[in-house]
Amino acid sequence: MSLIKTCMQELKVWYNLFMRQINYFEAYLDDFDKIVIYMSKQSYEGNSRLFYLEDENGRLEDLEIQTIEPTSKNYNKYTCKTQKSVEIGKEYHVLHEYARRCPLKTGYITKLLAFDEQFSYDGNDLGAVYTKEKTVFKLWAPTAVKVRLHLDGISYPMERKDRGIYEVTVNGDMEKKTYLYYILVDGSWQACEDPYGKSSLANSRYSVVVDIEKFKDERPSLPELKHYTDAIIYEMNVRDFTAQNQDHDFEHPKQFLGVVEENEHTIQKNIGFTYLKQLGVTHVQLMPVMDFASVDENNPSVFYNWGYDPAQFMTPEGSYSSDPDDPYARIVELKEMVHQLHKAGIRVIFDVVFNHVFEMEDMPLAKSVPNYYFQMNNEGYYSNGSGCGNDFDSKRAMGRKYIIDCCRYLMEVYHVDGFRFDLMGILDVDTMNQVYEACHQIDKNVMIYGEGWNMPSFLEGEQRATILNDYKMPHIAHFSDRFRDVAKGQTRIEEVYQKGYCSGDLSQLAMMKDVLSASVSDAYTYRYFMEPVNVINYVECHDNQTCWDKLKECCKEDTREKRIMRQKMCIAAVLFAQGIPFLHSGLEFARTKYGKPNTYNSKDDINWLNWERKNTYETIVEYTKDCIQLRKDHACLRYPSTQMIQEHVSFGDIDATVLCYHIHDGQEDLMIMFNPSYREFGYPFDGIRYLLFYNGRVDHEIVNGYLSIQPLSVIVLSKGGSR
Repeated sequence: MSLIKTCMQELKVWYNLFMRQINYFEAYLDDFDKIVIYMSKQSYEGNSRLFYLEDENGRLEDLEIQTIEPTSKNYNKYTCKTQKSVEIGKEYHVLHEYARRCPLKTGYITKLLAFDEQFSYDGNDLGAVYTKEKTVFKLWAPTAVKVRLHLDGISYPMERKDRGIYEVTVNGDMEKKTYLYYILVDGSWQACEDPYGKSSLANSRYSVVVDIEKFKDERPSLPELKHYTDAIIYEMNVRDFTAQNQDHDFEHPKQFLGVVEENEHTIQKNIGFTYLKQLGVTHVQLMPVMDFASVDENNPSVFYNWGYDPAQFMTPEGSYSSDPDDPYARIVELKEMVHQLHKAGIRVIFDVVFNHVFEMEDMPLAKSVPNYYFQMNNEGYYSNGSGCGNDFDSKRAMGRKYIIDCCRYLMEVYHVDGFRFDLMGILDVDTMNQVYEACHQIDKNVMIYGEGWNMPSFLEGEQRATILNDYKMPHIAHFSDRFRDVAKGQTRIEEVYQKGYCSGDLSQLAMMKDVLSASVSDAYTYRYFMEPVNVINYVECHDNQTCWDKLKECCKEDTREKRIMRQKMCIAAVLFAQGIPFLHSGLEFARTKYGKPNTYNSKDDINWLNWERKNTYETIVEYTKDCIQLRKDHACLRYPSTQMIQEHVSFGDIDATVLCYHIHDGQEDLMIMFNPSYREFGYPFDGIRYLLFYNGRVDHEIVNGYLSIQPLSVIVLSKGGSR
């Protein structure tokens, strides 16, 4: 799972987990006619016989005390009923019998279906909609009492409209003007950026009005992606890709433009974009590129972070731009990076982080509508399945709309080709299906996938977008942790010595057959996935130790040469398995992070792509290219349906050691053999076979009746001679 501790500081997380019972006297609106009051026993011993609701005109209403109960935090909790429904968007206070008052704050009211029915908004005009003549600003803030727009040093009152929308029109050309919203809610003014802001100054100081129409152009024309299984995904980090710049090979190191930079150095050394174009992958998955909070954009080299701590969801990350204080630079340069990748025939996946935020209390979403966008129970506790003290609430109508709006925007403006959802299991099934439908309307070739781990959030298990519920999401793919652990071995640092099949644990033979067939059958264990298009196969991603580091620990008995063979076997397993192959950048040249399991903030020299290793481990690079090409050449390695796998894929073994993976249909007849042992085996057969691959591609070699299977080998034979 991706970075569940990025935003955690112990005390702050506890504060996030439970926001009530902080002050001596607190009151929360939990329903239209229900107010929950907390009185600390350190103040009047927590006792009051009477409570009053005071409206903004000073009128008092008696509250009916229904229950009184002590809490574990040394408070008394009073549940009270109002005489009439509280009007959302008005300012109220609650008084106890000693005449002390506190603001009536937003409570569980925002979690009610009735709240969404009254206030959810389906317009597509939130944020700052610019024309040269005027800019219209709209913010959804139904619980707010007042909202003011501070634009370029001038304050404008915003008018409350239907369904909790605050709106103001400012005449004149406001392009590149900075702005913030000031929101009176829960008894205090909050300043925040625009949740729908399209760009900003460095470090999210201000949102900026942009003419987004300047950046809307036609989607590029790329070859059709008939099935998810035709994709070969390559995960990379914008910064890591060009951070190693010892000889000034890159003019734009650690930036969007560096990813697609080609010059005499990159061509001569075959590094960077020059290298990427030759690798053969179909999709690049970029780790977070939208604005994140943990890197100082004015001093980007001081801090390092992967970016799984979102600050703004529609604004590109400023540290990856040439000038973080130029609101257009980050837009132009992100678009150019995507454009150049498309020109090279490579589709682009954005890694998006909707499951949690960096610091909830500082986020525009939380300030505009307190509690609404984050999972919370009726006791005021926040869900913590993400480990960051705040789990996004995708079941709320405007929470779901926000995710969909962001994805649509990124597709329409940046022409992204799909999304990888971090900790997708925090989100709900219906949201993910609606994300796919909305994105599919823009581009039928879109890919949507994510981490379907079953996280312990407040969301009911049957509603979570997890692997267990993959049958409810036919167009959503999931990372197969089963494949990873069976092929390579367990990933947790305390289990670093545990092997998988490719690293020498022959007891995993049966399970290896299962994962090579995309875990869509009950033949070896319980069925894990419904269809191969739902399965992302991988042995390494940005999380946990790299495959090379893991093999170094669990195969200490191996020489370096043998470890190279095991690294190759892991890569072959990913690329020859049914399902969708996923490669972490540098896997193909034995990427190391020096044994560190979680390097989200471990500086450049740990995380960067070490291009010198590309030359040191050139044999693995060429092996990977061979595997990629073989997969592209043989459709039988890319079956899109369970039925096809069940009809055409079968398995055997030699002496419970060598795995024999047979694919036979009317067009092709392949036998793929994996030998992770130190033993040599013989494979006799009738007639002749064509040797396509023996630890690398083989051209025009015919094998007659017998083949020797060398230790630590991967072999592909064809009966029909197809290349």
